[in-house]
Amino acid sequence: MRVANLTCRRGTSLRGLLSRHRHCRLPLTRSFATPTFDNSNPRIPPYLKLVKNYEKVKEVLGKGTALTLAEKILYSHLDNVEESLLTNTNGGRNIRGTANLKLKPDRVAMQDASAQMALLQFMTCNLPSTAIPASIHCDHLIVGELGAKSDLESGIKMNQEVFDFLESAAKKYGIEFWPPGAGIIHQSVLENYAAPGLMMLGTDSHTPNAGGLSTIAIGVGGADAVEALVGAPWELKAPRILGVELKGQLSGWASPKDIILNLAGQLTVRGGTGFIVEYFGSGVETLSCTGMATACNMGAEVGATTSIFPFHPAHVRYLEATHRHDVAAEAKKFSDIVQLKADAGAKYDEVITIDLSKLEPHINGPFTPDLSTPLSQFKETVKEQNWPDKLSAGLIGSCTNSSYEDMTRVEGMVREAMEAGLKPSSDFYITPGSDQIRETLRRDGPLDTFKEAGGTVLSNACGPCIGQWKRRDGVEKGTLNAIFTSYNRNFRGRNDGNPDTMNFLASPEIVTAMAFAGTTTFNPVTDSLPTPSGKEFRFTPPSGLEIPSQPFEAAREEFRALIQAPDPSVSVAIAPTSERLALLEPFDPFPNSDLTGLRVLVKITGKCTTDTISAAGPWLKYKGHLPNISENTLNTAINAETGEVNVAYDLDGSQHTIPELGKRWREAAQPWLVVAEHNYGEGSAREHAALQPRYLGARIVLTKSFARIHETNLKKQGVVPLTFADEADYDRIGAGDEVSTVGLYEMLRNGGKGDVALKVKKHKTGKEVLIKTKHAVSRDQAGFILAGSALNLLSKSNR
Repeated sequence: MRVANLTCRRGTSLRGLLSRHRHCRLPLTRSFATPTFDNSNPRIPPYLKLVKNYEKVKEVLGKGTALTLAEKILYSHLDNVEESLLTNTNGGRNIRGTANLKLKPDRVAMQDASAQMALLQFMTCNLPSTAIPASIHCDHLIVGELGAKSDLESGIKMNQEVFDFLESAAKKYGIEFWPPGAGIIHQSVLENYAAPGLMMLGTDSHTPNAGGLSTIAIGVGGADAVEALVGAPWELKAPRILGVELKGQLSGWASPKDIILNLAGQLTVRGGTGFIVEYFGSGVETLSCTGMATACNMGAEVGATTSIFPFHPAHVRYLEATHRHDVAAEAKKFSDIVQLKADAGAKYDEVITIDLSKLEPHINGPFTPDLSTPLSQFKETVKEQNWPDKLSAGLIGSCTNSSYEDMTRVEGMVREAMEAGLKPSSDFYITPGSDQIRETLRRDGPLDTFKEAGGTVLSNACGPCIGQWKRRDGVEKGTLNAIFTSYNRNFRGRNDGNPDTMNFLASPEIVTAMAFAGTTTFNPVTDSLPTPSGKEFRFTPPSGLEIPSQPFEAAREEFRALIQAPDPSVSVAIAPTSERLALLEPFDPFPNSDLTGLRVLVKITGKCTTDTISAAGPWLKYKGHLPNISENTLNTAINAETGEVNVAYDLDGSQHTIPELGKRWREAAQPWLVVAEHNYGEGSAREHAALQPRYLGARIVLTKSFARIHETNLKKQGVVPLTFADEADYDRIGAGDEVSTVGLYEMLRNGGKGDVALKVKKHKTGKEVLIKTKHAVSRDQAGFILAGSALNLLSKSNR
């Protein structure tokens, strides 16, 4: 087996550099009699139910069928095992990429920005409570600026209306409510809800973070979450499985973050689409639970459905350190039966091998998380690309890297540098992932070290990672500058609204070293820093603690979850005059015919992420008000025909912003479509990027390819996602062209079966062309589109 070339740059052929093999065989497993499971704690997965379902899976597929870990957990959550695994799969032999799995997740987690729309949709279903456990985490609406106390007070004051709405809905429907300042959703989930064998959905693209604790955790839009919340089966095209074999052991400056930074560089932002990334191999034994979570978190950046690690003693240690001895005990019993690792003889669709012993630190960016450069080559790359040499700020933490291990590794570096008389040369920000982490760092010393060094410790919230950052260093919009972060995403303008801020992603250790140096060309492995005494200082390779020597300190009382039974007497707090929240009106159903008279609103070129379609930052305040947030639709998209940003032209030639023209056409009852390029909708699981175009009148989005979550979100809102059968046809359609569908209505009526073409009448010449398309509409999704949206169907079924 050939090992991956760990120094390869983005764009290099995978097959030339990575070990990808079929028929990977793993160690033998054994089985045990079914024990009695504890069901007294609602945070313990329903293991007995899962065991029974797993036995049904083995019965249907054959006792000798070898399954990967991901398949074991997914299939154990099927609503109807035979229907999902045997329908159109050649007797269960061709499940991956073919079967439509109808799953019953165990839990749903929602962050405050996406929870608003999810709850507004859930409310239309008229149910007294959620069908499965759920939680709300207030982490997205706090702006990072001065420090935790001040920022939290300001954030609560600014967003009190939204927090009141979320808390009242939580009380009414029996949802656990984590108040602002409690922590970032993914860290809180890892500490409280994630468990081996669990399956959960989260209304955030980085939900797969929980895969570090052997959980199938999938990022979805709000409409998907509502399906699970009402108890309906949730549909997923059976993913293919990409095995990542880890061997060797990390050493020196290499960290778990570098595993996924390297992998992102190899796969690119589209390479994991349609796959679950499953890690295995001897190298897994050397990683901590939170290190595994870091790798899983950023699996979202390669388009993967989710990522997962096998059950491991590190998971038991972490569960016990986070006061979940009962979960650990039950998980071990469950794994004795199901064996939470791949079966002997299980086959991966592809395999990549990474030798951790040879892995060096990587730096990814700018403007895309898959432009990966080894640290040893970064200085030269900065010079070649004429990137800024000066570092404006270093920011560590976020949901990707805010664990106790991360923070203690950094604290050792900071203390060592301070003892040499050094302080950070660039602004240095630290974001603890949760109040449990913060209080443990306070107890054990690192928090004081960071403050003594001049670092700004922000609130336990997303903050700068998602654009909630008010910079105080005088860098104005339009000023070219560089920042280093331990975050997971670095699209243009994402962090501070400045499209000229280059965000380079790295491990917290590399970010910290760069912050002390104040330059992007510093290499802590080889370079030294001058000290006030005149001596040269070089960092020693960082080390930290996997978990604290004592169990984690409990969060402060005001930052613990509010847990209550459903209370139907509670009124959900929405003011009729609110500019932040608005009840939803149902979308119109699909007409009883093919679509005619559509117009192309705009033809887009280049990367079009969910940030492009529905920007965050200051727009987060309108997440619960669809008409208001629709004012930002596609407002950073590049017009393919003019090169202008956020410019579209009406049929009379008048110039408008893209959302202005969309609104104008909505008012004129003019339905429209968007034309775009590859991986449309990559990035956040932001269902507003589907809701907003739908609200403004979009019926079709035509692209070269889609990101998984966004394609599903479009269907759930009644928008038809189509891809070019021939990508060259992208050049045959343009803004203003009139479009009619051929075969679309018949395809929808036939449950997703059939071909669809577009008849295009050129706006300027009147010439007609026929463009063939492809689609991935399932039977259930066809029903959503015909009904006008998934919510329309769910609301009808629950009346």
